[in-house]
Amino acid sequence: MTFDEYQKQAILTDSFDGKTVDIDSHAFISKLLGLVGESGEVAEKFKKIFRDKGGKITSADIEEISKELGDVLWYTSAMACYLGLSLEDIANNNLTKVHSRKSRGQTKGSGDNR
Repeated sequence: MTFDEYQKQAILTDSFDGKTVDIDSHAFISKLLGLVGESGEVAEKFKKIFRDKGGKITSADIEEISKELGDVLWYTSAMACYLGLSLEDIANNNLTKVHSRKSRGQTKGSGDNR
């Protein structure tokens, strides 16, 4: 499955029909908050692994984290749809950026355009 195939299937489950919307719409804001919330759930899973299990991760932990990462992907995909962006293009552009940083020795530091 490609990212674009995933995006086409995932948006069919959107309660706001996945149409392009303004960024101040309820549909867009709900996706933005959903993305932040699901990202927080990923972090929360790791917090509990470190707090409660001394940093020892189990296969059950990995399975639960995988579910949360899937939710992050869904919200990212929906936001991309709302903005008229292709998830495939986003992924390809990101790889171009990070490969360029690596080849130039710029993987550390801060700033978007390093």
